[in-house]
Amino acid sequence: MKYLFGPVYSRRLGYSLGIDLLPPKICSLNCVYCEVGPTTDLTCERQEFVPTADILREIDQVLAQGVGSRPIDVFTLTAMGEPTLHSGLGEIIAYLKARTDKPVALLTNGTLFADPEVRAAVAGADIVIPSLDAARQESFERVNQPAKELDLEKIIAGLALFTREFKGEVWLEILLVRDMNDSLEDLQALQEAVRRIDPTRVQLNTVARPPMDERARPVSPEKMRQAAAMMAEGYNGQVDILVDFQAMAQKEAARVQKQSALLSREIAALLQRRPCPLMEIDKALFINDSQLTLACLQSLMADGRVEKTVHNGKEFYQFVRPALEQK
Repeated sequence: MKYLFGPVYSRRLGYSLGIDLLPPKICSLNCVYCEVGPTTDLTCERQEFVPTADILREIDQVLAQGVGSRPIDVFTLTAMGEPTLHSGLGEIIAYLKARTDKPVALLTNGTLFADPEVRAAVAGADIVIPSLDAARQESFERVNQPAKELDLEKIIAGLALFTREFKGEVWLEILLVRDMNDSLEDLQALQEAVRRIDPTRVQLNTVARPPMDERARPVSPEKMRQAAAMMAEGYNGQVDILVDFQAMAQKEAARVQKQSALLSREIAALLQRRPCPLMEIDKALFINDSQLTLACLQSLMADGRVEKTVHNGKEFYQFVRPALEQK
């Protein structure tokens, strides 16, 4: 199918059948952490970017044929961009609600809810999961890189108005990026925005997948716990931390292990040509982390492939050649 995919398992929603409403990547934001990549059409203009009738036909096919052995717990409207930009969104939600008893969820960046047409289009959904990553203009511009016509105060006011009008649940997601929107001032502004919007729950996240901009880095578990405690102050809803820091640590350890293995091979190849001090190894291989170089050298020495010697008071690392090779 062209527009429907899954079902895929979601910790938040169960088995979710996704409906992709836009071609990549049409969005009102160009977030530094986006896993889809940079926005190619930065816009707030709503259009029928893909034929609504084609999406409805695929929905009919799924409802008639099923999707195999996996269940469908929820239909999730999403996009490799911003789904509320699709002018047929309201019609698609109404179509789903008329033909299935499964809940309908919407994943959105939350930027267009000041528009009454958007609020009306989304009104029939059961769960809306908007994002709000910053409540200070400078942080909003730094993290989300918005279309020029967007105003942060109007976005927050639109989310607050939508939450008051909406009959379903609003799960507000806040994604924190290290040194971009995680300062105390940022968290205090977000705390106030949460109180204004008053969603059903708040969900905190951080960078967990390869981002569009390599500067986008995850915050620490301690920072996330601090943010959760602050969001809970003066707010009666549930505050969740979505990111699995243990899994992230395991992935990071695997990445570092792979990087170290590759670097160890490069260091060994260099030392086979000539003995080198630590700084010379870093310079020759363009390494910016001497601690990583030292860890690789220690591993090579533990394996008996490299040894450390001192010449004229200076430490050198040299390759240990097999006995047969030395004869």
